[in-house]
Amino acid sequence: MSIKHEIRRILWKIGYDICKFTPDNHPIARKKQIFKTFKIDIVLDIGASTGLFAKQLRNDIGYKNKILSFEPQSAAFDALKKNAEGDSNWEVFNYALGDNDEKKEINIAGNLFSSSLLDMLPSHLGAAPSSMYIGKELVDIKTLDSLFSDLCDPVKKVYMKLDTQGYESKVLTGAKKSFKKIDFVQLEMSLLPLFEGEVLFYNMCLFMAKNGYNLIGIETVFADKFTGRLLQVDGIFQAAVSQ
Repeated sequence: MSIKHEIRRILWKIGYDICKFTPDNHPIARKKQIFKTFKIDIVLDIGASTGLFAKQLRNDIGYKNKILSFEPQSAAFDALKKNAEGDSNWEVFNYALGDNDEKKEINIAGNLFSSSLLDMLPSHLGAAPSSMYIGKELVDIKTLDSLFSDLCDPVKKVYMKLDTQGYESKVLTGAKKSFKKIDFVQLEMSLLPLFEGEVLFYNMCLFMAKNGYNLIGIETVFADKFTGRLLQVDGIFQAAVSQ
């Protein structure tokens, strides 16, 4: 056994690992290469919560262009707005995206980022007890199709990230007219039901394929630490016309 592997085995025992920071070994390095290769101009950060994804883009990916973040829940939005202060290329919007222009109650999770417009199932709560709903809040919902022309220049390269806790299919339905102008979609997908009425991994992939997108990457998002089951992944899809 090599010294390198023995060191990794020691790290595994205490809950850590080391790997090369290259596109073939690390998801952040892979995303960094995508942004560099395809010269992304605009990111639609849908389901932004407090802004962790946007912060990753700035600090880890080195992305300096425009970010448009959408978060309907007021406490999370307040933190998002504070995080975006001083960044002139980062705009924030206090509403959700979906398949209709309407108002709905959002369920507020104790950890904020698991807040959802859908009811949470025991499979989710059992794997993440801190995600228990603690209240509700009435929020505005709009469709991306009704906003896209005002937000995005059609000649720009657009990367859309969806993390809406089971509501992704609704967001995509309200964005179908905009697909031809969106080059990449990063989409959170569940492998088994975590929210009432959500569309699962296989059917989400079929939906994206029917709308002209190819799956080019998968990242681990959420696993049950008690059973080892993988519960959610992020799929990265690229429009066939942009390849």
